[in-house]
Order: sequence, then structure tokens, then C-alpha cells
Amino acid sequence: MPEAPVRPDLGGLHIDAHKRSARKAGGRITIVLLVVVAALVIVGGVYAYMRQTPSVQVATADAPETGPTALLNASGYVTPQRRATVAAKITGRVTGVFFTEGMRVNKGFVLATLDDSDVQKALASAKADRNATQASILDLQVQLKNSQIELHRAEALRAAGVQTQEALDNATMAADSLRAKIEYTQQQVLAADARIKEAQQAVDNCVISAPFNGIIVSKDAQLGEMVSPISAGGGFTRTGIATIVDMASNEIEVDVNENYIARVKPKQDVTAVLDAYPDWKIPCHVRTIIPTADRQKATVEVRVAFDKLDPRILPDMGVKVTFHGDEEKQGGKAPAGVMVPQNAVRDDSDQKIVFLVSGDHIERRAVKVGANNGTQTQILAGLAAGDTVVVGGPTNLKDGEAVSIKR
Repeated sequence: MPEAPVRPDLGGLHIDAHKRSARKAGGRITIVLLVVVAALVIVGGVYAYMRQTPSVQVATADAPETGPTALLNASGYVTPQRRATVAAKITGRVTGVFFTEGMRVNKGFVLATLDDSDVQKALASAKADRNATQASILDLQVQLKNSQIELHRAEALRAAGVQTQEALDNATMAADSLRAKIEYTQQQVLAADARIKEAQQAVDNCVISAPFNGIIVSKDAQLGEMVSPISAGGGFTRTGIATIVDMASNEIEVDVNENYIARVKPKQDVTAVLDAYPDWKIPCHVRTIIPTADRQKATVEVRVAFDKLDPRILPDMGVKVTFHGDEEKQGGKAPAGVMVPQNAVRDDSDQKIVFLVSGDHIERRAVKVGANNGTQTQILAGLAAGDTVVVGGPTNLKDGEAVSIKR
């Protein structure tokens, strides 16, 4: 008889209740630890954020320089007296461009050339007509020489009574006619020379040259484009070749309110500060006051010349100018107060304040503000020379707040 199959005993596979409870307890402890660590990280981050000090930029209050008093401040732009957009006198296609932006050129430098094939043919035709007309003069001169011989012969025969008066008159008329033809032909040669000059001028118009010494600031046409002195071609035709600026003619153009124009005089000393170089004070003087006012803006245009030009001074740069008074009227006294950058002064409830840096904290200080001088502001009261003030940083700074100085 076959033996009965042995069934496996599954009772030994059960998990002990004590081990099961221990494993569950370990999982709960791990979860709790993870939650605690995450909470500590979040609390630490919030604490670090709350303890973070704002970063500020600072400047030192300086004693004002002695000298003439600032009577008036104005803003304007650097403008050259000589600036030209060079254009062609005729309509044509550009066949050559010989400059780049920023290139310094002298008067007469060839900037570009236009297609001159048609005008060259017209010039050659005019020269051929002149040469043909001039050649006919030689034939007329030969005929005149023969006519004069016949005239002398006719005069001799008439004097001898051999020939009639009519024959003498005909010989005289023939000689005079040839002289007139020669003179007429010579005038035709002069007319042909004039046509040659006209054709040559058309050829010369195909060459565009610099009208004065300067620097190329704009390249307005490219090789192969059509150019014209007038706008044509539905916007596909250029009206200029290049823009040239004479850097030696740079000056400052400012608009002064007509209520204060009486404070401005020719040759008056002026200090200019370019927006690009706020720490550079440029000595200048008033060149001229344009004798007319702008009724819409109620301003008068004033031209200010630089005492000495500098390559850093470029056209269309923004500039702030200060018109100075007479130094002798000040009696040699230094202006009161100190000077700080304009962005150090803040408005707080209709009051001018600054933040004074003391150690690693700031102090709110109410000040009395005087006149502006370029990018500087005069502080009449509230600060002393050498004080450190905030010139850049958050707008919500508070009195006594800890800060870090940005270097």
C-alpha cells in the first residue's frame, strides 16, 4: 500500500506577539524623530531669518569746499555744436562703404561711393562731343587760310582792273563767313566744356566725403542699398550715409526756468557733474544765453562750454550743472554744514532725516537741508563732518536697528 503524504506543519511560522509589538514601537519612534528634526530645521531657519540684519551702503559726511556759492542748479545734456548726418546729393546704389562706427575721420575722407556707371558714360559722351567740335575748327581754319589767299588775289586783280567788284565782294564774304564759323565753333567748344564739367560733377556726386573732422557715431547705409537725398521708395531708400560728430565742439545745453534766468550771466563759472561720473566735477563757464524763451516750458536755453575737453565727455550724456555766484561777495567764508550724497536724505512724515551709522546699529537723525550741488546735498544742521550715513539699503529701516555694512 502506498504511504500517505506528509502534511507540512505551519504552526512554526507564526510571529511572536512580543516581537510584533516591538517592531511597531520602533517604527513609531523613527517617525517621531523625523518630525522633531524637521521642526527643528524650520524653527532654526525662521530664527535665522528673523535675526538677519539688513545690508546697507554708507558714505561719509564731508565739510563743504570753500569757494563761490551755488546760485542755481539745472540739468541738461551734452550736445555738440557740429553734428551732421552726411547724405548723398543724388539717388544711387551704394557700391562701397569705407568706415565703421567709432572711427575718427578727417575732412575729405571718402565715406562711401555710389554706382557711377551711367554718369561715367555721360561724361565720356560729353568729352567726345567736345573733341569733335574742336576738331572741326582745324578744318575751318584751313578753309579760312585759302579764303584769305583768294581775297588777296581778288583785291590785286580788282586794283589792276582785271576783275569785277562783285568777285572781290564774294571773296571778302567768304573769308568773313569762315571767321564767323570759327568763332561760333569755338563757342560750341566752350559749351561742350561746360557740359563736361556738369558730367564730372555728377561723377563726383557719387563719392561721399566727410565735411569736417570728427568721429563716426552712426552707420546709416550698407553696401548695395539705395540712398537718396529725399525720402523715396516706400521706406526702402536710405536718406543718410553716416552721422559724424565733432567731439571738439561738445558743450552743455540746459533749460533754465525763466524766473531764475537773471542769475545767469555770460562767462559765469559753472561746475558740471556727468551722470556717468558722479564724483567728477568739471569746470565750465556760460558760453551764451539764447535770447528767446520757450512759452510752453517757461524756460530759457543756456549753452555752457567746458573749460577743458576730455575723451570721457560724450554727446547726449546727462549732466547736472551748478551756476556759481561771485566769490568776493562771500568774504572768504566757508559754507555752513556738511555735504552728503542726495540719496542719503529721506522723507519721513514731511521731515528730512538721515540714518547715522553708529557701530553696528543705525540712528535716525532729523536734519535741516540746504542747497543741492550736483549729486551732493548741503546739510545745515544735524550732522558733523566725518559722520557715516546710510546711502543705500532697505526703505523700511528703523531707529536702533542692527545693520551690516556692504563693502
